[in-house]
Amino acid sequence: MTQQIIREAPAPDPLEGQQTNAFFYIPAPNEPILNVNNIQGNILGGFNKDYQALLFLEIENPNAFKQWLKSQINFIATASEVIAFNRLFKSSRQRRGREGAVKATWVNIAFSFEGLKKLTNDADSFTDKSFKAGLPARAADLNDPVDKDGKPIGWVVGGPDNGKVDVVFIIASDERADLLAEVSRILESVVAFTDGKGNAKSSGARITFLEEGANLPPPLSGHEHFGNLDGISQPGIRGRVADNPKELLTPRQNPENKNQGKPGQDLLWPGEFVFGYEGQKDDAETLEDSKGEVVSAGLHLHWANDGSYLVFRRLRQDVYKFHKFLNDTAADLDTDPRKVSAKLIGRWPSGAPTVRTPEEDAPSLGNDDNANNDFEFNGDDPPDGKFFKNDVVPPSKDATGLRCPFIAHTRKTYPRNDKTPGGRVSGSEVIDIDRSEVTTQTHRLLRRGIPYGPVSPSTPNNPLQDPNFVDRGLHFLAYQTSIVDQFEFVTRFWANNPKFSEQAAIGHEFEGKLTLGHDPIIGQSDNKPDGDRTRKFFIHLEDDQNQPQTKELTAPEDWVIPTGGGYFFAPSISALKEVLTK
Repeated sequence: MTQQIIREAPAPDPLEGQQTNAFFYIPAPNEPILNVNNIQGNILGGFNKDYQALLFLEIENPNAFKQWLKSQINFIATASEVIAFNRLFKSSRQRRGREGAVKATWVNIAFSFEGLKKLTNDADSFTDKSFKAGLPARAADLNDPVDKDGKPIGWVVGGPDNGKVDVVFIIASDERADLLAEVSRILESVVAFTDGKGNAKSSGARITFLEEGANLPPPLSGHEHFGNLDGISQPGIRGRVADNPKELLTPRQNPENKNQGKPGQDLLWPGEFVFGYEGQKDDAETLEDSKGEVVSAGLHLHWANDGSYLVFRRLRQDVYKFHKFLNDTAADLDTDPRKVSAKLIGRWPSGAPTVRTPEEDAPSLGNDDNANNDFEFNGDDPPDGKFFKNDVVPPSKDATGLRCPFIAHTRKTYPRNDKTPGGRVSGSEVIDIDRSEVTTQTHRLLRRGIPYGPVSPSTPNNPLQDPNFVDRGLHFLAYQTSIVDQFEFVTRFWANNPKFSEQAAIGHEFEGKLTLGHDPIIGQSDNKPDGDRTRKFFIHLEDDQNQPQTKELTAPEDWVIPTGGGYFFAPSISALKEVLTK
């Protein structure tokens, strides 16, 4: 029996004071103690389950719903529970070399702005304009396909014609049978609610949508439907889970950089993701001096502390069309389809970054959680007059975009130390464009997505179309404390911006000659009256003389299609008890 590859570095032992020598324990007495008993578990800990379901409700009778909601609060998983379990899970798996020794089922909850308005008069005090407007109203600004009235096209959940989504439950489990049992418990409670005395009551809610997601089966475990390892470059979060200055949420695993968790994982202040804590300072000189002010959700909204905004996007993936594009492009350029994919993604299927292994995949690098994120982009790293032929290079930089194109998905959505459109948003424009790493870190997201739908038979080298339509894709979930400055900023001014990183191109052979293009994976061009969705982007390949050449590619349509979503607020346990059920 082949032993399963364990991608993550070992977790700290679950019990305080029992740490091993796997980590460099740097006390952090100046970092805040996180209220992990009050914060929902998926925000900071991450459920990390193989099976997950999203259940959406409309609140029809607020008073009845409050009574029903009270009966559900004790089922809501806290960060302390999830963090402790994740540590135990990893520790047990590390000893046994396999999964399955321990398991759990988790539930979290979040509310749309319209849902909060039904439960509290304080809802209008939230200050994030996008949260208050809702995702459907922002679809046109995000370049989603919309009709002439600006309504999103083809949505199955969250759209103006799909029924209201006031509440979302996230249910996750290690076993599908356990997931279905918990989903059934909630559904039965909604339909046939009884109080503590056995009296039949109305839940005050209506079920509007339910859909399962799941980790893909081997050999695609941990990958998304296009075939690439997902969820690698998560930010590290500063803060302690106990009074002990060594009990850190994010263990310091890089002895050479005290401002990182794993090598390449910069540590951010928790206020970027949870209200009531210090956030990042966007005008600091270095990440060491990046501690900003305490982040609040709105004036006098103290009960919003320990809560977070949740963005949900249902993204359908057309695997065949993407793989066909890779195959056709590879034939035109006399190269391999997986290399074209690596140029568009910025990583090989294993997760190995092209900055460190530009010419071929290196699964040993992709599998190494202390190496696969250890690189930067901007900096002097010339190709010595020829294309890079290294199999694997040390932690490296790529100022020219030869190893990782400026349009690559990983570079677009997290440009690290590149000079990018950054700084302050004024209307629809970005000012202070010549900004770098410190500003970039104010736009990060905690991603908690999972695939949905069956695996496609298609591969980049053998594109295959399903005989009948199959709906598959990603349940994109992300936590933050500003939808405007985090999710929407990344989407509008990085992924959808064809001039992204023009500043970084200064001084190189393509300076002034091209617009670099959209993110080829999730980027979307402006909505055009004729419905044209064409995108253009540029990559580097080598010619027959081993010299770099710039190639313009054209994608005639979207491969990732938004088909639903919503903006939500995930409140603390105390807010559920003391505000939203009163």
